[in-house]
Amino acid sequence: MNDCLFCKIIDGSIPTKKLYEDDICVAFNDSNPQAPTHFLVVPKKHLASAVEITDDDATMVGHIFAVISLLTQIFGISDGYRVVTNCGAKAGQSVQHLHFHVLAGKELGSFN
Repeated sequence: MNDCLFCKIIDGSIPTKKLYEDDICVAFNDSNPQAPTHFLVVPKKHLASAVEITDDDATMVGHIFAVISLLTQIFGISDGYRVVTNCGAKAGQSVQHLHFHVLAGKELGSFN
């Protein structure tokens, strides 16, 4: 998508320091961190949100979670972190490209 912020980061037209990149996804720090460690893992395939995930995307999503596991081990946060994806504006999604927030480094409250 031509106007998608994350597509522009993926294609390099908006430079960012990438924490990880392969043929399927890219990871980079969140520009507005909500925890001491807060990075995003974004598939290179453009999907607006998790609502658009189909059975054909199962391998991609599984790979993204394997990358999350790898990065949390590298960054020393595998003992406690949260993975969040928002679906739509009502849930707080501000960029309409599927992405997974990984947050750690402080006590994360519960959703009671």
